[in-house]
Amino acid sequence: MRLGVLDIGSNTVHLLIADMRPGGRPLASTSERAVVRLMRFLTPDGAISEEGVRQLVDATAGAREIIAADHVDELLATATSAVRDATNGAEVIARIEQALGAPLQVLDGETEARLTFLAARRWFGWASGRIELFDIGGGSLELAAGADELPEAAASVPLGAGRMTLRFLPDDPPGQAAVEELRAHAQQTLQPVAEQFRALPRPDHIVGSSKAIRSLARLAGVPLAGWGGGERMLLPRAALGSWIPRLARLPASARQELPGITPDRTFQIVAAAVVLHTAMELMQVTELEVCPWALREGVLLRYIESLAWESP
Repeated sequence: MRLGVLDIGSNTVHLLIADMRPGGRPLASTSERAVVRLMRFLTPDGAISEEGVRQLVDATAGAREIIAADHVDELLATATSAVRDATNGAEVIARIEQALGAPLQVLDGETEARLTFLAARRWFGWASGRIELFDIGGGSLELAAGADELPEAAASVPLGAGRMTLRFLPDDPPGQAAVEELRAHAQQTLQPVAEQFRALPRPDHIVGSSKAIRSLARLAGVPLAGWGGGERMLLPRAALGSWIPRLARLPASARQELPGITPDRTFQIVAAAVVLHTAMELMQVTELEVCPWALREGVLLRYIESLAWESP
């Protein structure tokens, strides 16, 4: 069965097409992204501007053409932080659905965390024991922890890299004073969540997913031998912290010359680094392992699992 997941996030509209069967792993055949960075298009009252909606619609229409050409059997279209938090979200959803010709499911933050945790659990396997997950997007930071496929704790906080860049780091380069202001805000926002997670049993594996974390790992991380000849990355908190002052001094044009920092992430990477480093400090995490699977794989896995349970 060929399934498609269209993930309408705060930074990108990302289409993943994979061949699936009950009990099997997703075999990706197509992965296409359109960069929109929706946080640029938020109006003072929290709505997505007309230009932002047009970019979303154009990206969605482009994805629809790929879906038709790739003969997708079933499409799962989801939207996350930027759309769910927009004051004109209902209008935006209606226009996306019209361009897509299919319904759009808007995920709440906790569901997003749970689905991403499922993807990490399947990637690392049961033998990995307890997992604690960090996932940072453009609009929010998701956290989850547990020993099973359903996490014991899941949370979403509005500390996404795009949102924090616009609010605290609008200058290029932002400078250290702005970084410290963001750090203080992140500490205050995360403190109650961190207390909840620290009360849980100590995890066996601490995992980071999302494009921002993978970029930071390629910049400041350590490569490890991977399963099946693939590459795994370990991101130490100390190494991440040492990069933050340097990133804050560099203009965006220079940041994209650094290892792992792609042009679509260069403006937001400082905020991503500060928020992730602060979260790791508060959660008493010294290093995390990078997981290549995230929300889209979680959506695929949950859907194919539901079909397996419905089969006679």
